[in-house]
Amino acid sequence: MRLSILAAAAAVLLAQPAVADTPMTEDGELTFERVFASPSLNGPAPRQAKLSPDGKYLTLLRNREDDLERYDLWGYDIATREWRMLVDSEALGTGRELSEDEKMQRERARVGNLKGIISYQWASDGSGVLVPLDGDLYFANLDGSVTRLTDTEGTELNPKLSSRGGYVSFVRDRQLWVGPFGGEARPITPREGETIRWGEAEFVAQEEMGRLTGYWWNGNDTRLAVQRTDESPVGIVTRAAIGATGTKVFDQRYPVAGSDNALVELYLMDPDGGNRVKVDLGPETDIYLARADWGPDDYLYVQRQDRAQTRIDMLKVDPATGKSEILFTENAARPDYWVNLSDSYRFLKDGSLLWWSERSGYGQFYRLKDGEWTQLTQGTQPASALVGVNEEEGVFFYTRTDGVLTQQVYRASLSGEGEPERLTDPDYTNSASMDGKGRALLVTRSKPDQPPQSYLAGREGQRITWIEENALDADHPYTPFLMSHVMPEYGTIAAEDGTALHYMMLKPDMEPGKKYPVLYYHYGGPGPQLVDKGWTGALAQAVVDRGYIWFALDNRGSANRGVDFEQPIYRAMGGVEVRDQKAGAEWLGQQSFVDPDKIAIYGWSYGGYMTLKQLEADPGLYAAGISGAPVTKWELYDTHYTERYMGDPNEVPEAYEAASAIPQATTISDPLLIIHGMADDNVVFENSSEIIAALQEGNVPFEMMLYPGYTHRVAGENISPHLWNTIFRFLESHGVTPPQ
Repeated sequence: MRLSILAAAAAVLLAQPAVADTPMTEDGELTFERVFASPSLNGPAPRQAKLSPDGKYLTLLRNREDDLERYDLWGYDIATREWRMLVDSEALGTGRELSEDEKMQRERARVGNLKGIISYQWASDGSGVLVPLDGDLYFANLDGSVTRLTDTEGTELNPKLSSRGGYVSFVRDRQLWVGPFGGEARPITPREGETIRWGEAEFVAQEEMGRLTGYWWNGNDTRLAVQRTDESPVGIVTRAAIGATGTKVFDQRYPVAGSDNALVELYLMDPDGGNRVKVDLGPETDIYLARADWGPDDYLYVQRQDRAQTRIDMLKVDPATGKSEILFTENAARPDYWVNLSDSYRFLKDGSLLWWSERSGYGQFYRLKDGEWTQLTQGTQPASALVGVNEEEGVFFYTRTDGVLTQQVYRASLSGEGEPERLTDPDYTNSASMDGKGRALLVTRSKPDQPPQSYLAGREGQRITWIEENALDADHPYTPFLMSHVMPEYGTIAAEDGTALHYMMLKPDMEPGKKYPVLYYHYGGPGPQLVDKGWTGALAQAVVDRGYIWFALDNRGSANRGVDFEQPIYRAMGGVEVRDQKAGAEWLGQQSFVDPDKIAIYGWSYGGYMTLKQLEADPGLYAAGISGAPVTKWELYDTHYTERYMGDPNEVPEAYEAASAIPQATTISDPLLIIHGMADDNVVFENSSEIIAALQEGNVPFEMMLYPGYTHRVAGENISPHLWNTIFRFLESHGVTPPQ
């Protein structure tokens, strides 16, 4: 533990005796009940900070102190430096239950647990913001007044103000509705039955492609591009959403790997639905509409991804006729790899394109101008996201992974000249966003002894003002627990091929000569990086307070280390990542302070799958395993995610057989706890029911905890403590306990 945090904690606690009244156990130990209660121990968590079009106002969503999941809209006047609430979600909201479509969209956007205002949009003239709330639409003016725009029993999905603010649009009852701002909206697309949807992104686009919308306004309010989705080819999964007081059955269109996807078409039309033309997406219909954007030349640009996800064609579409041509093609960086979709690109006013690509083996930025490519960033430190562009100054801003464990914000020239300049403090891991013209940075940062902070910065990176300083002062919710705060230790372990695998470990207050149990947290799948030098949160600290070591390791296949680090999982899920996590467990077992017979593993979703595969691969290595919402057969998961890494099961069935957790289920001999939400529409419950049946038929003992009514996200102020108390009762019942 760093002396600085000890000294700060001691000073604050001595100076502020009233802090002792904060609910905590007698010895200051964090409980799971407190970890998930309000106010959040992480401090305030503002979301969606945005600058007004004129740069004079900052808005964000701020959660309430007494309800960490409810968000209101707040505004900050940069000139007067005054905050005030613009929309009180509790006072204005109706509390009406959301439609099933909106609930599912929220699950796709990973905001299913949030209440109040979850999104908003500035009007182009800066007069106010469009606010969806409880299924209806409101317009919040900067003078504090609020105008209600819709009042219906239905839900207005995907609401937008048009680019110049002349129209309000939304999806209702599978149709796209458009109306003049302040006037009455009407549908501009036909009603075609239960399997046809207009203006909505299909399931895999929402869940796996990061595309949550299905229509796009051009820059001058004259044309829209609108997606038409025919779900009839998609197989039906009968999903029983088992609740506490009853069961609802949904026939969900869910495209499992190797099956037919929805048929996606794209149309161009006027705001009244007139002059409708179909966009030429090519003769092959089994493709993905990955992205669509209007360029400054008023042409539509569509990213067409092939079913195998090894190629992206950038189509340039005539807005009047719908005819298209291929502007360029982005291919996978190597034959046994895939193309990762990205939102890190920008069409520039001069007709050029700023584009992120992994073609060098690492994510970097390029510029396409007059048919020629120029590489703007270099090296083996991957550029991870485009933050903003300031065309007047000829620069762009992006985040880069530095030293694997931190993200920093950089500024670079659009000409490729000179070296990129770091704008953020390297002691923190950072993320950022900008206004549309790249005039100011909104930076969020954290480190192991500082929960997330956010501030407004100039283009040189200089801090102008705090958005949320979140200082660990006397009033901070986490302050009563600072004295037991543990700083992570970082290091590397060699994989079987010598690749350095980064780990993070938090150790409890240990007595010499004693050995301690480990809660080994893993995810393992492609994408998420668990180990970095950001704030770890209170959950890990609560586990450590119980006398356990918290350990995590990023295996090959995870992001931010380049193509060669991700590639080994190609058509081989459940292989290299299991072996890498095994290397971590074996290393732990060699440490003098670790009890090698008390290393328990825990993971959720892909991590739940990993728990099963690890127990199957290495009986006796782990003391126990907790498998949360696991995928057990990849044939049960969706097309876009699964086929990206595993290929088509009709073409490579042997890869799917090797990756499945079902055939070797009866080899599990270590204690196993399976957890699943019984209304999960992402990793459908059939995944767990299949392995449950296999274990029962094989007379293999195991335990399970099922959560009626909960989806893939089993969380909440009461449910989360229940889940974690269940996990630790399970560990204690099998002797995975700290030394006496």
